[in-house]
Amino acid sequence: MGRDDHPRRVSPAAFAALAFGAAALAASAFATAYEYAGEWGSFGAGDGQFRFPTCVSYAAGILYVADTGNHRIQYFTTDGSFAGKWGSLGAGDGQFDDPSGVAAAPAGGCVYVADRDNARVQYFTTAGSFLGKWGAPGAGPGQFDCPKGVGVAPDGTVYVADTDNCRVQRFTAAGSFLGQWGGAGAENGRFSFPTSAAPAPDGKVYVGDAVNNRVQYFTAAGSFLGKWGAYGTADGEFAYVAEVAVAADGTVFVSDRQNYRVQLFTPAGSFLGKWGHPGSGPGQFENAYGVATYPDQGRVFVCDTGNHRVQYFRPAAPAVAPASWGRLKALFR
Repeated sequence: MGRDDHPRRVSPAAFAALAFGAAALAASAFATAYEYAGEWGSFGAGDGQFRFPTCVSYAAGILYVADTGNHRIQYFTTDGSFAGKWGSLGAGDGQFDDPSGVAAAPAGGCVYVADRDNARVQYFTTAGSFLGKWGAPGAGPGQFDCPKGVGVAPDGTVYVADTDNCRVQRFTAAGSFLGQWGGAGAENGRFSFPTSAAPAPDGKVYVGDAVNNRVQYFTAAGSFLGKWGAYGTADGEFAYVAEVAVAADGTVFVSDRQNYRVQLFTPAGSFLGKWGHPGSGPGQFENAYGVATYPDQGRVFVCDTGNHRVQYFRPAAPAVAPASWGRLKALFR
């Protein structure tokens, strides 16, 4: 047996150090698990331009964007090609006053819009033809005060983040009131200005509890299940939760608005990764707001509100962790 054929002896301290380094590198690779893939939009009122877009929703191959400052909805293919638009400033059917939430039914068919300053929800065909509406200013069942978020469950139930009433309401697909939960506060099941209500494929509902800087999740009828988050800049902390999106595999994406980033978590809230920094370059944000997932390609779309654009990201291929593991194995050759 030659000299180099003997196993190398490695001290426990050296082994632990290398193992720790490999784990750290693997975690670092995973923590930047999404990379910039493209963008579209600029400031303006033309087709494909935006004024402070705040929400994006995907269904059946189309992306719908709440172009809030232009009081309209625009829709696009998944590569950002303009496909159509509807809406203008006003209180009539099909008009909006600061639309802040948009949700396409998972199977297509209709699109729901949280028409914030008109205190109502309107719904449309996928091409923007008006179908119906419900809501009025107030705090009673089916009334709203500044609704900012809307989500549609696989069974067609519509959830509305009734922001200034600090509650979530749920409705049939045609707007019949089914129930509500919440109220102002920081206790479990209560909210401080919730901005989004995101149904998951398994029936849970995740709520962006914006000013409490946390995410809470519930049964479909509103029974409290769990929560995570606190104010701060560390992993799993938030500075104003703007929107929540749940991917087909249950991964939860959270737009952490004033930290200029997106974070992702397991369905129970364990931290998985993050990306984003302040700025206007690729992968940077000026108030990250709306977020949506595209299940066919693993893409994530983000409304970069202050930069008047939509950016999209894709999973990055891990490269560092395997090399580190190779280094570890090499010690025993």
